Amino acid sequence: MHVYRTSFAFRNRAFPVDGGGKALQFVYGSRRFTTKGGLTATTATTNLYLAQGYKAAVRGIQLPSCSPDEVIFGPDFAESLYCHLLCGLLFAGEVRVVFAMFGHNLALAFEALERVWEELCHDIRRGAPSPARVTSPAVRRAVSALLAAPNPALADEVARRCAGLTDWYGVIPALWPNARYVHTIMTGSMEHYVRKLRHYAGGLPLVAMDYGASEGMVGANVEPEMPPESATFTVLPNTAYFEFIPLKASDDGAACPDASYAEAEPVGLTEVTVGEHYEVVMTTFAGLYRYRLGDVVKVAGFYNSTPKLKFVCRGILTLSINVDKNNEQDVQLAVDTASKILAAERLEVLEYTSHADASSDPGHYVIFWELNAEANDDVLQSCCDELDRAFVDAGYVSSRKTKAIGPLELRVLQPGTFQKVMDHYLSLGAPVNQFKLPRCVAKSNSSVLRILSSSTVKVLFSTAYE
Repeated sequence: MHVYRTSFAFRNRAFPVDGGGKALQFVYGSRRFTTKGGLTATTATTNLYLAQGYKAAVRGIQLPSCSPDEVIFGPDFAESLYCHLLCGLLFAGEVRVVFAMFGHNLALAFEALERVWEELCHDIRRGAPSPARVTSPAVRRAVSALLAAPNPALADEVARRCAGLTDWYGVIPALWPNARYVHTIMTGSMEHYVRKLRHYAGGLPLVAMDYGASEGMVGANVEPEMPPESATFTVLPNTAYFEFIPLKASDDGAACPDASYAEAEPVGLTEVTVGEHYEVVMTTFAGLYRYRLGDVVKVAGFYNSTPKLKFVCRGILTLSINVDKNNEQDVQLAVDTASKILAAERLEVLEYTSHADASSDPGHYVIFWELNAEANDDVLQSCCDELDRAFVDAGYVSSRKTKAIGPLELRVLQPGTFQKVMDHYLSLGAPVNQFKLPRCVAKSNSSVLRILSSSTVKVLFSTAYE
């Protein structure tokens, strides 16, 4: 709550939302369970939503949600998402902030809007939620109470605005004209969604959410005007005791060094050096002692005497076969580089992941892509070659040249494949609010690899090093 209050103060100074209004929040409660010791356990966000006094505590630093609690804690993700959109349209003029915990959830919400806007208009016009979309009795009662009566004028206005959009550019300000900004996590693996969210937001500011982890909160975004790609997070020194393990960048100057490489003794909060990389270590009031988060950050400067951190990546290696060392940021940079070829054809990578395939000799990287439309083989071959060249780690380049690592493999997937992957994780109990698509799928995750393999429609191999 201390971090929330701090960041809200800076955010509200930059983008004032005083005077009331609501937030269009794509948030979802998750299941609770009882531990062997008899304690109730759930995700941090769900714990907050359920806590007595939480709504009173956040009054003044968080606008009330358009959606009732029954929608937030609905039993079905797709149903809750549909109802969030419906409730958001009912309070369209009052919405000041559009929010989701992760950029992935926000992109997913507006992709769904593209598909279901006509059904939403029909519900508003007749004054009742779709019986096919909203089946939970509690959710249906809550949403029906908000609909109350048919509103054909609102339905016509929503339909007119949706029909007038080109490629859904600027849909957020078109449907929610009084929104001041879009607020979500857009760093790390979520940076992939920034371009898509910027498309939906039109000219509306994208504000990066604060830097936290399951272990505790780290820093607040005190410069909300900065674009997400440049966002830094100012450490709040009274939320935990922080230390930083200095990391040396690899020989090729990679921005995200291997967190297990060239470790030194941790330094304190005021002893870090601007421009250097560190792994974050926390000692928390909850009982963690010198706990390594595994996050790699770069010190971008200081706000007064406390450092401003730029999140770089998770320090854990994601792709390694020989002496190569590539992490999630390296994969993202490679995908971003190759995506420029697609952009010329008005194509884009909707989702991606990777896999280090050591089942053959030599082993090789596999990149899985889901595209927004079909691409011809020549374009895909160029993308495949560019992906291979984009991994600039010295160990990878030398291994490719000596054929110690085989040609990179690009697999193009059927539309909706990553939705199946998400559904798989949700079926295992993963919370929607905290779901992150894995950017590297390990050999041990055979279920996801089977989904990816069975959904492959095209396979290409790189010719970059022939």
